[in-house]
Amino acid sequence: MAKAEYLDRGMVGHILACLTDGNRLACEISLATGLRIGDVLALPTGKFARRMTVKEQKTGKRRQVTIPAALYEQARAQAGRYYVFEGRLRADRPRTRQAVYADLVRAAKAFRVEVHLVPHSLRKVYAVEAYKRSGGDLEKVKRLLNHDSEAVTMIYAMADMVTQKRKKR
Repeated sequence: MAKAEYLDRGMVGHILACLTDGNRLACEISLATGLRIGDVLALPTGKFARRMTVKEQKTGKRRQVTIPAALYEQARAQAGRYYVFEGRLRADRPRTRQAVYADLVRAAKAFRVEVHLVPHSLRKVYAVEAYKRSGGDLEKVKRLLNHDSEAVTMIYAMADMVTQKRKKR
């Protein structure tokens, strides 16, 4: 399986503009919080708040997140009865990661993006931006992503540098 690749924020913005409304909003929340897309999609409507603790599905770890006010209001306005991002066929199940993935692939093809763009790529964009905002504080980014290993965090935080090197070849 190919790894999620990094794409610069400008191109990500273009691709997000081509997504369906719900998928775009889920991706924007992932970009703003660093949450994996599966964790965003699984947010229950009854516990949804601007500041909340999320239990990560992959690791089982708890993480505090703050959703920007505008995104929070948009999410509240479209939230379903059970999940903020309802499934297409069943309201009592969240939207799937595969649905978001398919929408991202469609949008990436429209822009002829050649990198392997997946929802997890958004987490890399978040990490790169957090690394730059922190002045290169890898430990801070590690905490934000809830990683155990600084080496893993470095892969995320340095993703733009790796991409730039590939382009120069």
